[in-house]
Amino acid sequence: MASVASPVTFKEFCPLYYLLNAIPTKVQKGFRSIVVYLTALDTNGDYIAVGSSIGMLYLYCRHLNQMKKYNFEGKCESITFVKLLSCFDDLVAVGTASGRVAVFQLVSSLPGRNKQLRRFDVAGIHRSSITALAWSPNGMKLFSGDDKGKIVYSALDLDQGICNSSLVLEEPSSIVQLDYNQKVLLVSTLQRTVLFYTEEKSVKQVGTQPRK
Repeated sequence: MASVASPVTFKEFCPLYYLLNAIPTKVQKGFRSIVVYLTALDTNGDYIAVGSSIGMLYLYCRHLNQMKKYNFEGKCESITFVKLLSCFDDLVAVGTASGRVAVFQLVSSLPGRNKQLRRFDVAGIHRSSITALAWSPNGMKLFSGDDKGKIVYSALDLDQGICNSSLVLEEPSSIVQLDYNQKVLLVSTLQRTVLFYTEEKSVKQVGTQPRK
């Protein structure tokens, strides 16, 4: 009779030097040498996404062992949050310290998948640092939250290349976590956790006591 292996609580892996070595520790801006800090991270089975203090997104493809770089045009600002999604197309949403949000639709070599890198911008609503991002499973909805308590809903039409955004909820304190499933958005702030029902546009608080 085969023995049953005991469950493993902790397992140590070696550092990802192949990933870290592909990201520069410093960049040159004119006559200045600027230190690069890693500020955001998300992973799935296909990619490792790393945001940086210089506004550069480093995206490592785990199948091809390749690193690609994506950035925002204009002002160089720190990336504060990244969120990957694998659905029919591979998507990555990126938020910055000034409230900019962009979605990159990645190129795929598979038949029938996206063949050209495209970017969608959530413009003009957030005015402060992005602290949370959440996708719908099909990639048609993106929710973004900031440190002033604003939550923005963005409807994406990838076929038409359209992104329409609107403010759906304002909380009195910073957003710390968002999660979306079946028309319900879970919102956690520094003070409370609520369920936001996107169809009815109603809010239900989880628990009764404020978070200390």
